[in-house]
Amino acid sequence: MRKTTADKIFRLLFTAVALFSALALGAIVVFLFSQGAMPFLSATAPGLRLVPQRMADLTVNGERYVDHAGFIHLPEGTTRVELSFPFELDDGASGVAGGTESLVFDFDPSARDWEAALDFARLGSGALSSPEAYVFTVSWPGPIAAAAPRLHVLLPEPPYGFWAFLSGRTWQPTIFKMYGIFPMIVATMLAALGAILIGVPLALFCAVFMSEFLPPRIAAIARGGIELLAGIPSVVYGFFGLMVVVPAVRNFFGIPAGNTLLSAIIVLALMILPTITTIAETSLRAVPLAAREASLALGASPMQTAWRVVVPHANSGVIAGVILGMSRAVGETMAVILVAGNSPQLALNPLESARTLTATIALEMGYAAGRHGEMLFSIGVVLFAIILLLNGAILWTRRRAEAS
Repeated sequence: MRKTTADKIFRLLFTAVALFSALALGAIVVFLFSQGAMPFLSATAPGLRLVPQRMADLTVNGERYVDHAGFIHLPEGTTRVELSFPFELDDGASGVAGGTESLVFDFDPSARDWEAALDFARLGSGALSSPEAYVFTVSWPGPIAAAAPRLHVLLPEPPYGFWAFLSGRTWQPTIFKMYGIFPMIVATMLAALGAILIGVPLALFCAVFMSEFLPPRIAAIARGGIELLAGIPSVVYGFFGLMVVVPAVRNFFGIPAGNTLLSAIIVLALMILPTITTIAETSLRAVPLAAREASLALGASPMQTAWRVVVPHANSGVIAGVILGMSRAVGETMAVILVAGNSPQLALNPLESARTLTATIALEMGYAAGRHGEMLFSIGVVLFAIILLLNGAILWTRRRAEAS
């Protein structure tokens, strides 16, 4: 009776944990995709936004704002803005003079070019500038330059093109509001594939040697060391790459700086090597001893038995290790930031600086806001899709090989 009750309790507990995990994972995926889709579906704001600086008393279209901080959101459909505020000006001769400054401009929401969307009918003594795309700044003279009143007019950015996002080669989110991630996609794929090409053969050789040819006691010691390497934080690998791999690449190839795509590939290969080796070696040891004995009894050598009998029997575990290694290579952040150089330019030469998708998210998430922050979520969606496609391609290749 007690055993049956305990089984029911544990069954309910496992069911609750599984449901909670599924709901949490689903919520994360939905949040990521919803945030990542926003830049391509809607504008940054329904209408104009004003950001006043050092304007204690401001009147906009008949509405007064006193000591206002933050955005002034104008109603959607506003096409004309009339603004006024009191000011003081020290002209140097007659002392401090006071008055009222005014600003009038028209907004055309249908304009294709953002630079032509505003038509300033009255500036007064203000000076107009455009420090970045979709932003106009009007500055007025003040008692001192640091205390001069200033108004920023923020135009709504239209939905960004998805194809321009994937195929664009320019990433300048703060000034020109351009969000092309094609160079980062290429750098991510090259770094991951290069690490796989180097790491997988080495890991498979190590796993076969440990499981088939190394004495059990020595293999147990080596296994513990490799598992320890698999648990080392990525920032430690990055620091090792910065102090050892980067200078070695610089000196060997005679280039000005060793922070290159090749350095990232080498460090990623070192990082995924313990993971793939551990999983592959465990799968190889799980192959029944009878399969080995049958192969040896038929006259095959130990090497032939290892590569033609043991490895094919353990291919599912080896492929699982490759999938985990590739996922880690694609999703690695800190180590790549330290050694790759982080240049958002298209790098087809492994001796050039490059920036991956994960490095972009880590470097810019701390200060990104508005459309910029939403685009970083979109990069996360692209990264998620890349990992799914790569893993799906590996599994499809395995099934085709098993079917044939």
